[in-house]
Parts: sequence; C-alpha cells; structure tokens
Amino acid sequence: MLADTFGRPLRFRITPGQASDIASASSLLGGQHGKAVLADKAYDGNDLRSQIAAMGAEAVIPSKRNRKVAIPHDTSIYRHRNQVERCFGRLKHFRRFATRYDRRIIHFTGFVHLAAALIWLR
Repeated sequence: MLADTFGRPLRFRITPGQASDIASASSLLGGQHGKAVLADKAYDGNDLRSQIAAMGAEAVIPSKRNRKVAIPHDTSIYRHRNQVERCFGRLKHFRRFATRYDRRIIHFTGFVHLAAALIWLR
C-alpha cells in the first residue's frame, strides 16, 4: 500500500501471503513524486533506495540488522511512518475488507477500490 501524508490510500497491490514486501514496492513507486519515502526495515534494499533517489526523494528507511554498513535515517521524519498503518486501520472499518469475505481477487480488488474512494470522500 502506498499512502499519502494524511493516511489516504494512493496505490495498492494485492500479493500472495508468502511474497516479500519489497517485491512490489518498486511498481508502487513508479511515476510518483514526493520529498520523502517512509518505510520500515522490510524495504531496506539497494535497488529500492536507488529508485527513491532517482525520484528526487529522501529514503527514510532504517537499515536491516544484517547490513554491513548501516545507512542513517532521519528519526524525526520516521515517526510519521504510522500513516500507512492508519490507512489500513481505516480500511479495516469496512467489515468486508477486514474479514476478506471475497475469495476471488478481482472482487476483493474492486471492493478495495470502493473503500479507498470512500476514504477519500470523507
């Protein structure tokens, strides 16, 4: 999920449960612009960091523990990373989203679009 600074959904991608988070991050960031990209440690990768730098944005991503040279990040900006969690919280107010009643991906995707539109209209 890609969310703006107010916690409203911009883009999302539904992936299988076993897929890593960083695998779909580059496609979500394609064509976007901003001053900073905030993400957690799961998104710490050199390819993603270079894509963020090519956007002209600052990568505010803490380094993984196994990174040989830790890359510093701005902790005051990183505190606002909870906006994407708030976005998921708003989406979970819709029972159909929270329980995932729809088993076909096309139906679930359609409802996520509807729920995102309703969040934007509030």
